[in-house]
Amino acid sequence: MDYQQFFKGALDELRDQGNYRVFAELERQCGAFPNAKSHVAGADGEPTSDGVTIWCSNDYLGMGQHPKVLAAMHDALDRCGAGAGGTRNISGTTHDHVLLEAELADLHGKEAALLFTSGYVSNWAALGTIASRIPGCVVLSDALNHASMIEGIRHSRAETMIWKHNDLEDLEHKLASLPLECPKLIAFESVYSMDGDIAPIAQICDLADKYNAMTYLDEVHAVGMYGPRGGGIAEREGVMHRLTVIEGTLGKAFGVVGGYIAASGELCDFVRSFASGFIFTTALPPAIAAGAAASIRHLKQSGVERETQQSKVAQVRADLERMGIPHVANPSHIIPVMVGDPVKCKFISDVLLKDYGVYIQPINYPTVPKGTERLRITPSPVHSDQDIAHLIGALGDLWDKCQLARQPLAAQ
Repeated sequence: MDYQQFFKGALDELRDQGNYRVFAELERQCGAFPNAKSHVAGADGEPTSDGVTIWCSNDYLGMGQHPKVLAAMHDALDRCGAGAGGTRNISGTTHDHVLLEAELADLHGKEAALLFTSGYVSNWAALGTIASRIPGCVVLSDALNHASMIEGIRHSRAETMIWKHNDLEDLEHKLASLPLECPKLIAFESVYSMDGDIAPIAQICDLADKYNAMTYLDEVHAVGMYGPRGGGIAEREGVMHRLTVIEGTLGKAFGVVGGYIAASGELCDFVRSFASGFIFTTALPPAIAAGAAASIRHLKQSGVERETQQSKVAQVRADLERMGIPHVANPSHIIPVMVGDPVKCKFISDVLLKDYGVYIQPINYPTVPKGTERLRITPSPVHSDQDIAHLIGALGDLWDKCQLARQPLAAQ
């Protein structure tokens, strides 16, 4: 077999389909988010550095640039140095890790929390461990769950039932088909990142109570963003106490990196003791833990970032509607602008960056189904009115250039 030809053929097929991903080399500008520099090769082949405005960052509130976060990280770096020095079991547990886990447990009203190196790892390790080690456990997984949840469930080799996205009737039908004494785990998200819709958490908890099931809620796109202290949709709706496990990330609204679960002391200790994805990996650097803790503490006390961000989201939505640019209506901060064609979606993204200094990565298959290709816009509190006007004008120009249909206000 010609291995290199095989690799090349697979990549060529992605290019032909318009689904080949090209990374934009960006340099975030400290203190100036959402502004960044885009390093691209000029006509002479030499790298150039052009200014761009980022419109697709998951640093939803700009906390990656917040002075309190940066100060905490500098302090920890000076106190502790760069790395943790090992796994949590072998010299890698620092005081900053312990303080951060205490902040996270408090944020979600749980007895304990457990840190992981990323949100992906926290889902993979926690779901894989819980579902595999409870004898006869059946996992009921929402059809649109994130890849990390799917991989964790697959890794567990537990029996799995996929229920229709946010469909309570289908979930109950599947729960009712199982014996009441059968161990069950309902796995779902609060805010779904591609469509921006929100799960009916309270009603899912009702079904869990009725059919003797545990609940596992992924709040990665909601922590920091919703609730009076940034505890997520479950805090906003007053149901955190009803959930068995709340999983979240430190890499989105909190602006740093890492993942975690919050649950009972026994459950967190159980995962800590048995999850290979926790046991055998180097701990987060103390500076990361310190920065994340500072971000969480700030957002527990301050609602200004959330309120301003929600105002910016409403402003962008209103302008898109005025221009007739189709986007998915949802109750969250995520604005999917629907293109519906992979080649045009990538073209729009490329031209936005090259000619308008606007960075929005195209979202194509397999992240979303074919025919639903989109630009995923995430306004932040620090996007200015001028930024918004420039974005909407650029999208209007390219919509016409690509001969894409505009929709009247009533149709959106």
